[in-house]
Amino acid sequence: MDTYKSKAKKIGVEIKPSTNKAKKFDAYKDGVKQASFGATGYQDYEKYKKSDGIEVANKKRSAYRARHKDDINVKMRDGKMTAGYLANKILW
Repeated sequence: MDTYKSKAKKIGVEIKPSTNKAKKFDAYKDGVKQASFGATGYQDYEKYKKSDGIEVANKKRSAYRARHKDDINVKMRDGKMTAGYLANKILW
């Protein structure tokens, strides 16, 4: 969780475990919830790195970014940060 929190801090948000059972985290900026992100049934970069090694994690990261190329760079929508952007910056 510390790695995720430090990545979140770099982009100016605070993360907490999600209130949505299907998501890993909720992101808050200035006390306002931005989005819930990270599906609970899937691994992310840090988890792959621990379980399968950095080479596999890097391949998974590349595949994730290719699959989500249309939404990971959209930072804001309707005045809030997007889940895709947050997942890319914090989980991947």
